[in-house]
Amino acid sequence: MIDPGPGTPAAPDAAPGAGRRHLTGLARDVLETLLLTLVIFVAMQAFVARVYGVEMASMEGTLEPGQRVVVDELTPRFGGYARGDIVVFQPPAPWDQTLGGQPLIKRVIGVGGDTIMIRDGHVEVNGRVLVEPYVFDGQPTDPSSGRSTWLVPQGELFVLGDHRQASADSRVFGTIPISRVIGRAWLRFLPFDTFGVLSTPVYPDLSPAAK
Repeated sequence: MIDPGPGTPAAPDAAPGAGRRHLTGLARDVLETLLLTLVIFVAMQAFVARVYGVEMASMEGTLEPGQRVVVDELTPRFGGYARGDIVVFQPPAPWDQTLGGQPLIKRVIGVGGDTIMIRDGHVEVNGRVLVEPYVFDGQPTDPSSGRSTWLVPQGELFVLGDHRQASADSRVFGTIPISRVIGRAWLRFLPFDTFGVLSTPVYPDLSPAAK
């Protein structure tokens, strides 16, 4: 350190309260960052994506109880839903009351204009047998309500669980309006050893849905 020598005025101390003002500014910056993060999180929850926990065994083989998935709520508003999509939805009445308002998760089998038939343990869509490698343990698909044929109205979906013998689905409560669908499940992220994108199967033998 250089001695300023006699007669040289010493550097003034920091202005009183400068440290306090610095800490106040730092706290304000942190608060603004947290607030912005909260706003972004709420906006994503409301308009983009949401996390749901799988609680039942109806999608076993693809999704197990205790796993968590990210549900895309945004892109289906522009592109709609396709056969094979896994969707989260509010069940139709009176099932919504029976389940206490809890949403369900199932796979889309038919879209508006499709004719669905369950016969000899298989699902047929528009007269073609659906190849379903995702069905749990290769189980046959049986009608659950004595009904075996459905015509899916426009603006609605026919959904089934992958664990056919443990699923209450469109075989029981019929088709569901798209207005009751929350979004498309696209990512399984917990537990971490099950992390992965939920792919949508392709059914090349099926013709487009009738309009």
